[in-house]
Amino acid sequence: MEDVVRLASHTDGFVFDAFHVTQPQARRGGLVLIQEIFGVTEHIRDLARTFAADGYEVIAPALFDRRERGFEAGYGPDGVSKGRRYSEESPWHEVEGDLSACVEALAAPVFVTGFCWGGAAAWLAACRLGGVAAASCFYGRRIPELLDETPRCPAILHFGRNDPTIPPHTVEMIRARHPDLPVHVYEAGHGFVSDRRPDYVEDAARLARLRTLALFHRNSGLKGEMGG
Repeated sequence: MEDVVRLASHTDGFVFDAFHVTQPQARRGGLVLIQEIFGVTEHIRDLARTFAADGYEVIAPALFDRRERGFEAGYGPDGVSKGRRYSEESPWHEVEGDLSACVEALAAPVFVTGFCWGGAAAWLAACRLGGVAAASCFYGRRIPELLDETPRCPAILHFGRNDPTIPPHTVEMIRARHPDLPVHVYEAGHGFVSDRRPDYVEDAARLARLRTLALFHRNSGLKGEMGG
């Protein structure tokens, strides 16, 4: 079942929408799925549905609701420009409060994943929020802004080797700062998980998803799970 729920930010009480999907069968945990700069698009909703099919109750918050309710941009220059502007107008402390409300809304274990701007927001959640069991961060261009912070839970990072927005030296800087953190680099560009974008790479997307699910399974605390 899917619907839209309303949550109140722990930062300032602002009420924002979130796409919500419940798992059809046995529940493996809750998942906060964080948008790209383009908003909660059909791609993000489809990802939520696929994670729900894997057993996760998913919340995908509309984190730009303060800027524009229901924001959903295309992948062209106008969408990139507006989405980037909204992301830059969303301070991290505000995002932290919004994500905290999402984590609180889900029963444990709760996991976090995010893409593009959401990859950095997932890193933020892993570093600052209690109640997060594990985090998987996809091509988070702005993670270097938060590099002095360390995840409080198991986390993995995914990058494309040919991503012009995240050059190799940035990935190496992250590795050097956090040498114990698994950092996976794929033969791909930016946004390689999205089949709506020209940078989509099916093999890389599949492998990154398998690694993400394995991370969640290992840290679920549920009997019978991998690593449990």
